[in-house]
Amino acid sequence: MTTDTGSAGPAGLRRVAAAALVGTAIEFYDFFLYGTAAALVFGRVFFPALGATGALLAAFSVYAAAFLARPLGAVLFGHVGDRLGRKATLVLSLLLMGLSTAAVGLLPGYREWGIWSPVLLTLLRLCQGVGLGGEWGGAALLLAEYAPAGRRGRYGGFVQLGPCVGFFLANGAFLVLARWLTEAALLAWGWRLPFLASTVLVAVGLFVRLRIAETPVFRAQHDRAGVPVLEVYREHGRAVLLGGGAVMVGYGLFYLTTTYALAYATAGLGLARTLVLSVLLAGSVVMAGTVWWSAAAGDRWGRRRVLTLATAAGALWSAALFPLLETGRTAPVALALVTAMALLGAMLGPLAAYLPELFPTRVRYTGAALTYNLGGVVGGATAPLVATRLTAAYGTAQPVGWYLAGLGAVSLLCLAALPETRGRQLAGAPVPAQLRAERVRRG
Repeated sequence: MTTDTGSAGPAGLRRVAAAALVGTAIEFYDFFLYGTAAALVFGRVFFPALGATGALLAAFSVYAAAFLARPLGAVLFGHVGDRLGRKATLVLSLLLMGLSTAAVGLLPGYREWGIWSPVLLTLLRLCQGVGLGGEWGGAALLLAEYAPAGRRGRYGGFVQLGPCVGFFLANGAFLVLARWLTEAALLAWGWRLPFLASTVLVAVGLFVRLRIAETPVFRAQHDRAGVPVLEVYREHGRAVLLGGGAVMVGYGLFYLTTTYALAYATAGLGLARTLVLSVLLAGSVVMAGTVWWSAAAGDRWGRRRVLTLATAAGALWSAALFPLLETGRTAPVALALVTAMALLGAMLGPLAAYLPELFPTRVRYTGAALTYNLGGVVGGATAPLVATRLTAAYGTAQPVGWYLAGLGAVSLLCLAALPETRGRQLAGAPVPAQLRAERVRRG
C-alpha cells in the first residue's frame, strides 16, 4: 500500500518524517554496530594473530573500507534516484544494509575459517558502505522535497536524528551485552545478537517506507539527467568538493569520539567498558537535542551561519577532548565525550536541508549524497587509523585532538567559500515575496 503524502498537509509530512527517521535510524544502527564491535571485540575475533595494536588497526581498516564504498553507493543510488525516483532507492538501500549486517552476525571467526573470515567481513562491510552511501541522500531529499521552504531545516532534522537513534540502539545493545555476559560469552557468540536483530528492524523499516509516495518535486521535474554523476562533475564539482570539506570535521569528531575513544579508553586507559558505553549513550541523547535545535536554527538564522559556529566550537573543543579523556576520571571523561557529541549534533542539524539546497532537482540526489559521503572518506575513514598511529607513536592521544582541530580549520575554510541557501527554492529560484517578508518580520 502506498500513501500519497504529497497533498496530505501536516499529517502527510509527519508520515514522511517518520519514514525518513525510522529508515535512517535502522541504517545507521547497522553501520554503527561495526564501529562498536570493532572497538570491543572484532580485533580478537577476526584478527587474533596480529597483537593488540595490529588487531585494532586491522579492525579499523575494515571499518574504513565502508567509507571508501560510500561514494560508490552515492553514485549508484544517486543515478537511480535522479532518473527513476527517490522512493525506490530508499527501499533498496535498506535491504542491502540489513542483509549485509545480518550476514556479519552469521560469519565464523578467524579460528573457524582462517583468512576467508576477514576477507568476507571486508566484503560485507563494503556492502554496508554502498547501502549507507545511498541512504542518506534519499532520506534527506525525501523531506527536503516535501517540506515547505520556511521549515525545510526543521523537517530535515528528522533525517539527522536517525544517526542519533541508530547510535543509541547500537551502543545500548552492546551495553546490555557487556552487563549480562561474561567476556568469554561476548567473544564467542554474544556480539552476534545485535547484528542478527537487524532483520527485525529492517522489516519494520520496509513496512514504513513502502507506504510513502514519490516526492512532489521529483514528479514535477520531467527533464532527467542522462548520467547524473557526469553532470555533477561538470557543473557542480566545486560545490561537491567544498561541501565534502565542510562536513569532514563532523565525521572526524564523531568517529574519534565514539569508535576510537571507546577503544582507547577501554583498552588503553583501562576504563570500564560499561562506563564508557554509558557515557556515549548519554551523549547520543544530548546530541539528538542539539541536532533538533540547530536544524530549526538554520531556518531562522541561516544554515551556513549555524554550521560555521558549530564547526568553530567543535574545532576548539578538539584540543581539550583527549587531555580530559586521559585523566581517567569519570567526570572529565563524561564532560569530554558528551560535549563533543553535543557540538557534533549542532554540526549535523542543518545538513539535511543545506546540502540538497546546493543542487538542482535533476541531479540533487547524486550531488547531495556524493558531497555527504566524500566528507566521510577523510573525516570518517582515516581518522581512527590516524589516531591509532599517532597514539602509538607519541604514547598519548593528545596529538589526535590537534589533528582533529586541523580538520576543523579546513572545514571552516570550505564553509566560507560556500553560499548561504536559506530561503532558496529547490529549483534554484528565490523564495516567494510573502515568505521573504515574513522572515524580515521575524528577524
